[in-house]
Parts: sequence; structure tokens; C-alpha cells
Amino acid sequence: MLWIAAPCLGDACIGEGMLIGNDGFYGEITAQYDYHDQLDHHNIDADTGADTGADEANMTTISDVMAREVLDSRGNPTVEVDVALSDGAAGRALVPSGASTGANEALELRDGDNRRYRGRGVLRAIDNIHTRIRPAVTGLAAHDQARLDEALIALDGTANKSGLGANAILGVSMAAARAAANSAGEPLYRRIGAQDGAALLPVPMLNIINGGAHAAGSTDFQEFMVVPAGFATFRSALRAGVEIYHALADALRERGISTSVGDEGGFAPPLPDNRDAVDLIIEAIERAGYRPGEQCFIALDVAASELSKDEYPSSRLIDIYGDWLGKYPIVSIEDGIAEDDWDGWQALTAAVGGTTQLVGDDLFTTNTELIRKGIALNAGNAVLIKLNQIGTVTETLNAVQMARDAGWGVVISHRSGETEDTTIADLAVGVGAGQIKTGAPARGERTAKYNRLLRIEEQLGDKAQFAGRQVYERIL
Repeated sequence: MLWIAAPCLGDACIGEGMLIGNDGFYGEITAQYDYHDQLDHHNIDADTGADTGADEANMTTISDVMAREVLDSRGNPTVEVDVALSDGAAGRALVPSGASTGANEALELRDGDNRRYRGRGVLRAIDNIHTRIRPAVTGLAAHDQARLDEALIALDGTANKSGLGANAILGVSMAAARAAANSAGEPLYRRIGAQDGAALLPVPMLNIINGGAHAAGSTDFQEFMVVPAGFATFRSALRAGVEIYHALADALRERGISTSVGDEGGFAPPLPDNRDAVDLIIEAIERAGYRPGEQCFIALDVAASELSKDEYPSSRLIDIYGDWLGKYPIVSIEDGIAEDDWDGWQALTAAVGGTTQLVGDDLFTTNTELIRKGIALNAGNAVLIKLNQIGTVTETLNAVQMARDAGWGVVISHRSGETEDTTIADLAVGVGAGQIKTGAPARGERTAKYNRLLRIEEQLGDKAQFAGRQVYERIL
């Protein structure tokens, strides 16, 4: 950790003598705790909220909150939040934004004023932070993430966080969590993990061919990923992914195909068929000197909710997957069926769930109610985790825990509209997810996450473990 001097925020400084994480951000996420465990730990009366035993003078509290409108990787406005604490520590968070979004995601509040940013401004969310959230959270215990998030949810008062905006709520939740981590002098992944238990580096799922809503004019399916799971370290796996990415660029150029990239840094070639993308990735793996099906595998994000149901009914999609799984080393299929087709998801799981990871993104939207339904119906066997789909740190961690308790896979994910914030890298290590999606090894908002993981691996030293093939052991 480094000591820096920084501007003051209200009556507190971000600040002079503040701890800043090695990744250059003002802190990281704290661990998840059960709400009532938090009450017991701090001797807080559950009915009145009064602290019955803590030393008020020594309890670090939130002292100020400030928000601003900044830009994400697609040039759209997003929310950035600074939270200052009474001990001088502070945290900053930037909120991502999706393009292919599930119907059940928490609401991202936009201004709708076409005179500014084509209606995409976030000044309403900023105003909610300053006028409603700031007075409500000032004075709350900084290290009690669950209680803070409960307060934010109650203040919003809606099922989908449309009262304040999920982007406003998440910005405060993340910034406060990072501030608390800085105050404690601990990195994010260690705060989330059980003391020394956070040491598992995730397998990167690199989106090297973009299609669908992420790249107009490319394939119908949204993402084609290379999964370098057959290596001993994260560093060597990432190197393989990077070399395959460049080998793919060579293959495209030789064919006279553009190497322009989509929102997530992957190439967006105009291909006549979805299958051509898979063939190109196999070629790139071999050109880079690696072995498909042994060192490197393939994952798909079909984003079936975005497809025409007339052209791609669930029965046809299941037949396509069955054919491809017999010919290619595909280990994971995300959103293989539309989000409103639970029967189709059950059929897909029955057909290939024993040999393939089936990840629900739009289906579950990081929502424990929907994850619970999926578990009960045996619809899928893994969950994609996105902080901004649900809107608070605590709810995100609850979703991870529910999936884990069911024996399901967990994939921590970025969004197509990203920022330089590296929270998800620490989150993946902290919860021991074993898998992370954060785009191609290109574009600064994507490589920031990979670089953070490299630093974490270095910091962990001999304790670092790479998830590798074991994360897919039930299907390989």
C-alpha cells in the first residue's frame, strides 16, 4: 500500500495520509457478513439501530459522499462516487454499464434528456446520491457493509432499485466498501476471502471474437472465448490467451478480413456463419503453438435472448450445441437459451448439462430469487455474476454464496461498457470463483483487470493457486 496526498472531500480528505491500493484505486471491497452477525459484532440493537456497546469515538464512520458524471469505455456517461471516512481513508468506485441486458436487471437511471449525451446522462443519479443517499448514510459504520447496503435498499424502496437508480446505489456501495478496505489496510481479495483463504486466481475467459449486440455486422452469437485452463499459473494462461489473440489477428489479415474490434476488445469479423468463428479460434490456438482440448478450450456467450426466436428456436439451438460439443473443445455455454424460456433451459440442461458448463446471465441477473428458481428447476449449472445487475456489494456476494452452496459454477464478469475500475479482479480472487470474463487482452479498461490479477498473483507469491482445469473437472 502507498501513502499519498489527495484533495479533500467535504470535511474529510481523500486524503492526506490516506492508503491507496497498489492498483491505483482508493480502496477495495470488504468481506460479506450476514446482517445479523454484523449487529451482534457491533452490539447494535436490531430494532432501534442504536450501538449498545461500541466506543463511538473509535468507530470509523462515513463522513461524506460525492459523485460525478464521467465516461465509460463506449463514451457514455456513468457514475463515479467518492466516499470519505472519519479516519481520513476514502474509496472511489466507477459503475459499469451493459449493452445486452436482462429484463430483470436492476434499473440503471438515465436522464432521458436528448439535449445532453443523447439522453444517456446520469445527472439524476448524481443528484440522488447528493440529496438523498448522502444524508442517509453519513454517520453509518464504515466497516459494516451489510448494514450500509440494507440502508440503501430501504431508502430506495423498490424491487428493481428504480427509486434511486441502481447505478447510484452501486456506486455508493462499492465506494464505501473500498474505503473500508483502505481503512483496514487490507487488499480487496483478502477482505472478501477468509483471512488467508483468498488465493485462487481465476481462469480467464477471453472474448476474442465479438458479435451480436457487441459488434454490429459480425456473428449472430455474441461472444466466442478462448479459455486457457491447461496451465500452472495465471500468468502463463494469460500469456497463452494474448498469443492466441494475436495469432487470430494474423489469420484474419491473411484472409483480407478486417481486424476492427468490438466493445470488449475482440475482433468483429463479418463471418457467414457462427461456426466459422469457432473454426478460426481453433486455428489461432494451433498457430500460437498450443493444443486445443488440452491446454486451451472454447466458451460461448450466445445471448439467445437477442436472437430471433423464429430463426433460432430453443430446439434448434440445442441441436447446434450438441453438434458442436461433439466436434470442438467447448467447456462453457452462456445464455444458450432465452431468458424467458425456462422449459428450454431445462431441456438444454438435460441434454448437455452433464458435460458442459451452462451459465445463466440474463436468466439469473445476479438475483438470488432467480438463482433459487434455477436450482430448483435444474435449469443451468452456473451463474454469471455482475455487480451492476443487482446493485449492491452484499447482494452480489449473496448470489455467489447461493450458487456455491448448490455446487454450481461461478463466473465473475465485466460489462460491455466498462471503466478503469478493477474491482471485479479482486472479487474473483476474494470469492475463489475460479473464472473471470473481462474481455479480450486489448483496450485499457479490459487489460486493467488482467494487470490487477497479475499483481495479485505476484503479491500472493507461493500461496497463489491457479484454478486451471480443475474448475471444469466435472465436465472434462
